[in-house]
Amino acid sequence: MTAEGFLEGRRLQMARGVLLQCIMGGYPPARFYGSDDGDLALVPDPAQIHRLPWSQQPRALAICDADELTGESSPLSTRGQLKAVIARYAALGLAPVVATELEFFVFAPNPDPTQPFQPPLGLDGRREDGHSAFSVSSNNGLRPFFNEVYECMAALGLPRDTFMHEMGVSQFEINLLHGDPLLLADQTLLFKHLLKEVALKHGLTVVCMAKPLAHTPGSSMHIHQSIVEIGTGRNVFSDKAGEPTATFRHFIGGQQAGLADFTALFAPNVNSYQRLCHPFASPNNACWSHDNRAAGLRIPASSPVARRVENRLPGADANPYLAIAASLAAGLYGIENKLEPSEPIQGEFVVPDNLSLPCTLHAALERLKRSQLAKELFGKEFIEGYIASKTMELTSFFDEITPWERRVLAAQA
Repeated sequence: MTAEGFLEGRRLQMARGVLLQCIMGGYPPARFYGSDDGDLALVPDPAQIHRLPWSQQPRALAICDADELTGESSPLSTRGQLKAVIARYAALGLAPVVATELEFFVFAPNPDPTQPFQPPLGLDGRREDGHSAFSVSSNNGLRPFFNEVYECMAALGLPRDTFMHEMGVSQFEINLLHGDPLLLADQTLLFKHLLKEVALKHGLTVVCMAKPLAHTPGSSMHIHQSIVEIGTGRNVFSDKAGEPTATFRHFIGGQQAGLADFTALFAPNVNSYQRLCHPFASPNNACWSHDNRAAGLRIPASSPVARRVENRLPGADANPYLAIAASLAAGLYGIENKLEPSEPIQGEFVVPDNLSLPCTLHAALERLKRSQLAKELFGKEFIEGYIASKTMELTSFFDEITPWERRVLAAQA
């Protein structure tokens, strides 16, 4: 809308069904979002109105809540779902603290989607071949791009912690500083948008798919989680002697109880399971461990004040609001019901059947469909609408025949 209209406080409304629009652009049947497909109000968050520094024309972006016209948050809004989870913690005198680690690939333009992605040409005229993991080299020629990324992050108030070249070909990771879950979800959304926009200015393509390249590690969005006491700021995962608390155990127990049911929320696309089913540091399990990256729930080595649980299941393609909401809701469920976790695992291990997770989108959606826990925590309307939208996407995928099928199966008798 125009800046004048925004500053006048003009209300922006949008059809309710847009919140269930699938990634191809279509919609599930209207019964999933109200047969009238009436309007929602988009209410801007005053703390999340940003001038976009990469835009030559003055332009701003406002992150909004999707509210029903009666004033309450829409149950179809993922940002609203996260706010509701945070409120449930607050009712217990607790505040969750999270941080996200986002991995992404920087590629050359890819105008033909039937062709594999390629890294951009480096300063030496060659394309990176995978030898630059954790390197300080700038031979890839991406320094001007990253300089503008850093400048835009500063302009948007996005504090960054660490940055590195990850293990994949032209794959990178930036860690955002820990803080309020809603703020971190907003920052993660803004950061992904920033990456893609700045990349286009530099003739590059940023891809946040979970697994854009075969035989290469995928891209995750690990979520680090701790809980503090409102008022004191004390980390309730550690006692006065610095030892793990019952709350810490119950939080892990809740995560283990919910990860399988919520896999479709953490891994929302067909491609998500390419990452999880080739588990190069992308564990598809609900095991937990002290500092073992093969476990879906990792307890990083840290001081007692920084004791936290890292959920390693979500991919870079996950909705940050929904992934954080689902992870925190599972942990709270464990705290409220005093759930005990399994024994921690170390070293190489075999995943027990009860801690394995769905390994296809179809299986994950079927598990979500049967989950009473998901409907209890997020509401029947949201879960059924989400499944309907994702089922459309899965059906669209199966409407196409892949090059592998033509290459391998056409010659079979």
